[in-house]
Amino acid sequence: MTIMIPAWVNGTLTPVEKLEAHVKGLRHKAVSVFVLKGDAVLMQQRAMCKYHTPGLWTNTCCTHPQWDEAPLDCANRRLDDELGIKGLAPDHRHHLEYRAEVGDGLTEHEVVDVYVAEAGDSLVIEPNPEEVMAVEWIRFPDLIAAVARHPERYTPWLQIYLRDHAATIFGALAETEQG
Repeated sequence: MTIMIPAWVNGTLTPVEKLEAHVKGLRHKAVSVFVLKGDAVLMQQRAMCKYHTPGLWTNTCCTHPQWDEAPLDCANRRLDDELGIKGLAPDHRHHLEYRAEVGDGLTEHEVVDVYVAEAGDSLVIEPNPEEVMAVEWIRFPDLIAAVARHPERYTPWLQIYLRDHAATIFGALAETEQG
């Protein structure tokens, strides 16, 4: 199935095939979601069949909106598609841009809407094995320490989020960690 995502080509937002956007390093729209439970972050390990960064740990879910799909709709769709998570209310936390090499000559040049959702104790998680090979709840301070110790185990965008945007995304959790 060909997935068309919004990307800028010669300054104009246009539908582009997802892989083409990464091969050419085109600036394109993306969505990232962090699900929290108290001070714990739900992390996923990307499936080995992913065409970039397979087996690396990353935020709860991340994706590209389809052409003409609203970012919040995309966030909810991918929580369900990747993790079987339904019924959360993601809160828009940040709009950011980054560029990162993700291996095999591919580049993520993303304009990202970042969402955070609070999970209750009854949250049902049913990972899609084509997307996710493992999930883990990790306390925010432990996540910061783990990424510092072993950055090669984590996606480039997660490292950028934690290094450059943690205060905006995580608010009081990040302030406690920095204080």
